[in-house]
Amino acid sequence: MTTTVQESNLVAIPHEIASAFHIYEGTKLEWSQAGDGVIAIKPLFERGDLARKLMGAGRRLVKAGHDPVADLIRDRELDDKMDQADEVR
Repeated sequence: MTTTVQESNLVAIPHEIASAFHIYEGTKLEWSQAGDGVIAIKPLFERGDLARKLMGAGRRLVKAGHDPVADLIRDRELDDKMDQADEVR
């Protein structure tokens, strides 16, 4: 795909590229030199956008009936008890 630089250094991103990388109006792009004559462009997403993309991403890894949040709470409570026991010594 080829595009042409317009007035004020504006460049249109081809639709296929913009769609594949979820680049929409307002998306910030980071430009850098990636080597001899190569330009790298990286979309910078807002935290909310990243959170929405990650929402539910790990669900397929959790076994049915398993509650990883409860495990985390239990582990932290155990850590607190061990810390308190260390302080008593």
